[in-house]
Amino acid sequence: MGGPAYKVRERRATYEDIERLPEHLIGEILDGELVVSPRPAPPHARAGSMLGYTLGPPFDRPPGGGGGAPGGWWLLFEPELHLGPYGEDVVVPDMAGWRREHMPAFPQEAFFRLAPDWVCEVLSPRTVRTDRIRKTRIYAQGQVAHLWLLDPLERTLEVCRLTPDGYTLVALHEGDETIRVEPFAAIEIHLDDLWLPQEAPGGGAP
Repeated sequence: MGGPAYKVRERRATYEDIERLPEHLIGEILDGELVVSPRPAPPHARAGSMLGYTLGPPFDRPPGGGGGAPGGWWLLFEPELHLGPYGEDVVVPDMAGWRREHMPAFPQEAFFRLAPDWVCEVLSPRTVRTDRIRKTRIYAQGQVAHLWLLDPLERTLEVCRLTPDGYTLVALHEGDETIRVEPFAAIEIHLDDLWLPQEAPGGGAP
């Protein structure tokens, strides 16, 4: 997410701390601490939105939904996940997806206790440490099989797979590559579609 993340209290946070936050802030509980972030900055919002537009039509539908689309997924922006043995970690990834065979129907609660099969974090300079270390560890403990780390400023995509030793980097892509990557290798992704136009020297688009 595209803004500063900071600790709020020393005491162990509760869900009531999240409920008291203003609506324009995103609250998470990581290792017992309340971490608060503002909404994403424009480059991060653009990257996440365009990734959703790319993956949604072919995948967010029942399997064999027609038109040659593979389907078989539920994809969501910023779902609230309650992970850990007692749901003590409250995590909000930028995007997440569940295979419909693992989650045939949506829960009735406003959050998800079932870990997703895939998550994507859109990195920013001020949240990169939290995303790469603390949240990644929580996703691994929750057995999230696939993790993407998308950096709209560096224009890179890291594709990671869960192994018994934690996440392993499967592929690193950058710039304007056209790629096929797990778990969505059924389609091509044009990375250049995810980024805001770069300014040419002296200002203006190239």
